[in-house]
Amino acid sequence: MTNAIKTPYPGTFYRRPTPDAEPYVDAGDRVSSGDIVGLVEVMKNFFEVTSTVDGTVERFLVENGDLVDADQDIAILAS
Repeated sequence: MTNAIKTPYPGTFYRRPTPDAEPYVDAGDRVSSGDIVGLVEVMKNFFEVTSTVDGTVERFLVENGDLVDADQDIAILAS
């Protein structure tokens, strides 16, 4: 079974907390509900994107720095 992680807001999606930091998670990593997987920047404000289920990240559907819409799938999880 697969689940999608969605963005809560439209904006710019970032997989890292800072440009020099490691990504929050990579494909193959296990995540739990509530784990941060990225950030969305909206008008210089940053909002955490979290997983709502437990699972393993199969792949990201967007790249670091891509524009995203509210409720857009950004990653696929396998349970």
